[in-house]
Amino acid sequence: MSKTRIKTYDKIVIESLKLFNEHGERAITTNHISAHLGISPGNLYYHFRNKEEIVFQIFREYDAFIHAQLTPPVGRAIGPQDLSDYLDSIFKGMWNYRFLFDDLPGLLSRNPQLQAEYHASIGTGLRPMMSSMLKGFAQSGLLAFSSDEEIDQLAVNIWLVVKFWYAFEQSAKPKVPISAETGRRGARQVLALMRPYVTPDNKTSFAAIDESYR
Repeated sequence: MSKTRIKTYDKIVIESLKLFNEHGERAITTNHISAHLGISPGNLYYHFRNKEEIVFQIFREYDAFIHAQLTPPVGRAIGPQDLSDYLDSIFKGMWNYRFLFDDLPGLLSRNPQLQAEYHASIGTGLRPMMSSMLKGFAQSGLLAFSSDEEIDQLAVNIWLVVKFWYAFEQSAKPKVPISAETGRRGARQVLALMRPYVTPDNKTSFAAIDESYR
């Protein structure tokens, strides 16, 4: 693949993400994207056969970002600061790729390739990683659980809050534009789910993390 092709390919992905985030995926066509980039539709189709392929590539970037951020540290136990870092990363990813979650069911129904990749990522990748993260916090003494089932249930609940947080905020406050600050409120909601499992010795440090998102 030539350098010119790589540059154009990457630029299509980057600028499409900006357009989708700003205007919504449904409102943007390949003609909008090519006009925004100042290239011909034929040049765009040389790299992507349709808009769905662009969306799919953007999702793969988001998926890689989240999996990298949730990978446990090597050679040390995870602690309270890691919890804050995880939350920052998760909601940063949600903000940077927010169009993916504006109408996720509709997006998946229109894009079979994305649907298959999404379910594979969540089922075999993200949920187990979140459970592993919670087990790491349990091993370090920050959290305490009575069973693995309890850990898995909390992992699912956290993912539900994360995945639907921006949609919830938009429906609850339709006149208030979502922003990076919206993610901070989402982080506090995740912390509220975790609070009952915090060990007595770590309640002070946990409260400090919660306070930092106010």
